[in-house]
Formats: sequence, C-alpha cells, structure tokens
Amino acid sequence: MARGLITVFGGSGFLGRHLVRRLAKQGWTIRVAVRRPSAAAFLKPMGDVGQITPIRAPIQDPGAVRAAVAGARAVVNLVGILYEKGDRDFAAIHARGAQDIAAAAAESGAGRLVHVSAIGADLHGEADYARSKGVGEAAVKTAFPTATILRPSVVFGPEDDFINRFAAMARVSPVLPLLGGGATRFQPVYVGDVADAIAACLADPATQGKTYELGGPRIYTFKELMELLLDRIGRRRLLIPWPFALADLQAACLEKLPVPPLTRDQVKLLRRDNVVSKGALTLSDLSIEPCAMESILPTYLDRYRKGGRFNRTVPR
Repeated sequence: MARGLITVFGGSGFLGRHLVRRLAKQGWTIRVAVRRPSAAAFLKPMGDVGQITPIRAPIQDPGAVRAAVAGARAVVNLVGILYEKGDRDFAAIHARGAQDIAAAAAESGAGRLVHVSAIGADLHGEADYARSKGVGEAAVKTAFPTATILRPSVVFGPEDDFINRFAAMARVSPVLPLLGGGATRFQPVYVGDVADAIAACLADPATQGKTYELGGPRIYTFKELMELLLDRIGRRRLLIPWPFALADLQAACLEKLPVPPLTRDQVKLLRRDNVVSKGALTLSDLSIEPCAMESILPTYLDRYRKGGRFNRTVPR
C-alpha cells in the first residue's frame, strides 16, 4: 500500500524497535503508541526529523486508542505481556486491548491492520496466556475482518527475554534446569524476520484476512536449545531434568517477584510444543527465508563468554 501515517502500538518493545527502523526506511510516518513516550524517545533517530513520534496511548484507555489511530492509513498491534501484574492482565491486554485497537482502526477508516499474536493461541487453551491470545484473535477478526494475524514462535534477537535469560543464568549457575525433561519443541524465529513479515503484509493486499505462523528453519527441543546456547558461549553446565510438578511448585513462589522468572501459567505453556502447524501459511509464503539461530546467536552473546568478545576459542 502507499506510504503514509502508520500507528504502531508497542513500538518501543523488543520487536517494535526492529519494525520501526524498517518502516522508517520505507518512508512511513510513524506514530508510536506506548504507555511512556519518554521511554520511546530512542526511536526518533531511526528516521528523519519528525518522522517518528512517540505518543501516550495505554491500550486499556479506549479514548487514547482512538486518538492514536486517527488519520492512520495502517495500524500494527505488537502489545503483549508474558506475566500479569496489577491491571496489566492477559484479558485486559491480549483480549480487550486487541479488540479496542481493531474497533478503533475500523472506525477511523484505516486500510490495514496487522495483529501480532502467538503460536499456540487457543480459545480453549489451558494456559491463560494462550487462551487470552485466542480470544484476542477472535475479537480482532470480528471488528476488522481483513486484519492480518501473525503468530510467531519464540522470538530471538539481541534484546530477547529468552536466550538472554538462560545465557545470564549459565554465566553464574553450574546447572541449567530442563523443564519437563527438556522435550518440549520450539521453532525459534529471528526478530528481524518477524519485522520483515509485518512490513511484507503491509505492502501486499493479498495478505489481508489471512493468518501466518512464523517459525525459523529448524525445530529444537528445549534441551537442544540449551546445548546450542552453551556451545555458543563456550561454557559447560550440567543440564538437570526438572519435572513439571516441581516447576509448578517453584513458579508459585517465583511469580510473586516484581519481575518473575517463571510463573505457573508459563509452566502450562511449556507443556505444549511451540512449532508451526502443518498446512499453515508461513514466512515462505511472504517470500522470506528465515535466519538460522546458529548464524545470529554469535552476534549478541559475546558478553556471556569467558573473556567476552576477545575469547576467539568459542565458535562464531
């Protein structure tokens, strides 16, 4: 579609910063809708003067959402949370927030809406996270039938909260837990590929009303991911199988922390594989060849190695 004004909800997050950079290069004028505009100021140098404007628009505030999409040719919703705290619960963010954004986009006359959900989104899912994502998708389709929905697997990249978390743990702990024995399967996808997928959907009208599942070129078990991580940072650690029942007990305590490293709902998610469904539309349908983890991890894991980036004995 022709370039113009686009509103990106959650544009200052992990995926958002990569998307904003791409949209700026393509010539979009970008309105970044976030809770704290001052925290999104780092995005401005990614474009020309005045091209990128952070604005305050919490998605729990329908009035702010409507103001954020007013006049936009396209809208992208990237907002998501991994755990609940206070009024930021799954239902408010993934379901009602997604519905309000879609309804506001339709009301304002936006031509396109791209909604980023997650693999495993399920109206009847056991985990609250997966169920709220499923409710959100259904609400988006009702309010904006031509919306494009993207469901990425675990997203990795320099600022991710998955690989970095376990790499940090491996730097100080002699053991790494393999939740559920480490058999759960993942299909990690590079953050740059997800950003490219969003941009491709905005550019191609044929993607309207479709759902794509985004995964990388290879499927790994959780154990294989930990082994790959340890190889990349050149550390030897004991991998200990950790039954889900024990993980549940630990999560019941850990989820009370301000930033919980594990919650009981996340343990439920880890009981199910997180891979692209058979027959789903994928990155290849968007003419995107996914990047392999093996080629990306060395670009941002230097700090976890012994000797840091100056240690040349670690495979790159």
